[in-house]
Amino acid sequence: MKKLLALLPLLCLSAWAADPEFALTIKDHRFEPAELRVPVGQKVKLVVHNQDATPEEFESHELNREKVIAPGAKANIYIGPLKPGRYPFIGEFHEKTARGVIIAE
Repeated sequence: MKKLLALLPLLCLSAWAADPEFALTIKDHRFEPAELRVPVGQKVKLVVHNQDATPEEFESHELNREKVIAPGAKANIYIGPLKPGRYPFIGEFHEKTARGVIIAE
């Protein structure tokens, strides 16, 4: 019992230290939401779910990220810590419609 109590603060600390998670969906060759606000100065996890029947690529030169997401699949993309600002991203396979921006504030 004493060992369990000694580990409790570490378990709480590790749960608290988890990266914030944000959902991003690809549907009808568009990102939803098209504008995603994340905290400044923290590493965050984007969970991108491609609900389309075709693959799409999450690409951002500003974030230095590029990831192809299969139809119906989810992908985890870690970004940050970011400085305040706007970080655009596109779906390279449907550039005209699959556009968005991450706003760090």
